[in-house]
Amino acid sequence: MSGDLKWNKIFGAGLATAFAIVGLQQVTGAVYHTKKPEKMGYFVDAPEESAGAEAAALPIDWGTVLPTADVAAGEAAFARCKACHTVNTGGPNGIGPNLWAVLGGPVMHAAGFAYSDAMAKHKAEAPSWGYDEMDHFLTAPGRYVPGTKMSFAGIRDEQTRINLIAYLRSQGSSLGVPAPDPARQPGAAAPAEGEAPAAEGAAATEADGGAAPAAAAPATTQATPAAPAA
Repeated sequence: MSGDLKWNKIFGAGLATAFAIVGLQQVTGAVYHTKKPEKMGYFVDAPEESAGAEAAALPIDWGTVLPTADVAAGEAAFARCKACHTVNTGGPNGIGPNLWAVLGGPVMHAAGFAYSDAMAKHKAEAPSWGYDEMDHFLTAPGRYVPGTKMSFAGIRDEQTRINLIAYLRSQGSSLGVPAPDPARQPGAAAPAEGEAPAAEGAAATEADGGAAPAAAAPATTQATPAAPAA
């Protein structure tokens, strides 16, 4: 009989403990309940904001920036790529393809590397790695080629990308440097609204097969007003 009473006490103590834990959870939930706000107080999707800024920016004038790019700094920036890529001539493919002569070369240039279907689709739209194409890819690989195997987030700093592209150009690329854009040079005057640049005007004149019309001479005599009607 005493044994049954002992077990009843143990069972009762355990049951009381369980009720106490459940009750404590209910009380705690009621006291510290937090309500989800109807509208978030801030937005932190930084890549999308960067995308808007990039869309508004002018394209890079490669003829101006490449001659002054810091190739050594570009090589230092490539250090973050070495975990997946080699860049020496004849280097092996790794997690990513070897990048010797990639700039100016065809997309999917490395023989034997298993490129993604997304990259194959991209090649149909942009067959080669030009300066602009490489810049867009390095800025945000996953946005420029959706579905790419490259999980690298990208390089937001424009000058770092320019230096890196200058370094890649030094690694087996035969891609030339374009001429600087005259309209982007210091002191270049922008044409007035509705007015064609001088070069375009001259070209249009030559295309018409005639010389540019001379400026009309100012009138030297004043026209005589007509007599009023009777």
